[in-house]
Amino acid sequence: MNALPNAPSCERNREPILAVLQRHFADRHDVLEIGSGTGQHAVYFAAAMPWLRWLCSDRAEHLPGIASWLEHASLPNTPPAVELDVSTGPWPRSNASDGRFDAVFSANTLHIMGWPKVEAFFAGLDGVLADDATLVVYGPFNYNGDYTSDSNRDFDGWLKARDPQSAIRDFEAVDALAQRIGLRLIEDVAMPANNRCLVWRRASA
Repeated sequence: MNALPNAPSCERNREPILAVLQRHFADRHDVLEIGSGTGQHAVYFAAAMPWLRWLCSDRAEHLPGIASWLEHASLPNTPPAVELDVSTGPWPRSNASDGRFDAVFSANTLHIMGWPKVEAFFAGLDGVLADDATLVVYGPFNYNGDYTSDSNRDFDGWLKARDPQSAIRDFEAVDALAQRIGLRLIEDVAMPANNRCLVWRRASA
């Protein structure tokens, strides 16, 4: 088995994220995680919520590390991770009869992607979300064009120095993309380290 990759931030933020997911995924069945990274979140959340089928996805270079965590945890509700680049697809299908997911989770991804990929993220979701699906996104966001903290301002500067396409996203711009595919914000939860958990629900009506 490959060495287990470790992201310290996953250890720090997993409990407050889980508290949000347990409320909003209590009646869900099939979760797609976009940008699973190391796989640490997936095994922690899947173990805590055994009624969910938790499908990891990420770009090809991250799949070996995710596979190591899934093998290490050996949970019955975590199928093998699938390759997904949101800008190119193909997007995975769920085990549901219509092939769509009733829940999607993504952590610390939107500020890493360039804005065209953020747009592709939501455009791709449009085809794989069930009519009543829940989307939960964790990470830092700006509001009304402003940083919520000095540390987020510094982090945004670091992101842009590393990759000019990266940036902390404006909540209003992201919410507009969500609304375009029928998602409505139902909760915006303050999290440690000036992050947020944004929860949207899709209405079939």
